[in-house]
Amino acid sequence: MKLLIPSIAALAFSAASLSAGAALKPSDLFGEPARAPSAERAIITAVPDRTIMITDETKWVNVNHFEVIRFVSNGREFTWYFDGVAQPRPFDLAQIAPAGFVGHSVTVYVSLSERDSPGG
Repeated sequence: MKLLIPSIAALAFSAASLSAGAALKPSDLFGEPARAPSAERAIITAVPDRTIMITDETKWVNVNHFEVIRFVSNGREFTWYFDGVAQPRPFDLAQIAPAGFVGHSVTVYVSLSERDSPGG
């Protein structure tokens, strides 16, 4: 019986961590669309820190955590606030771009920002 109790506890902790991971939304990992400021969203502004042009030759882009980026491709654009998990795995731009924004794979690399460093 003594061996069964730690096994049950381990199983309970394992199930809890799985359900916590399942609750993550894409915005938790990658960030969210930047929108015009409002009373509820006064901190996030729609003003991008910079613009990145996506062409047929673009294979990857580098952005910083907490950066607001305006992406432009073939006359279309969208703005994204990279406030998700600091330094997630690289991901495909298609995961955050509007449908049909880009017709090929573009890898997004998110680097840590000054706000991520201790004491910064």
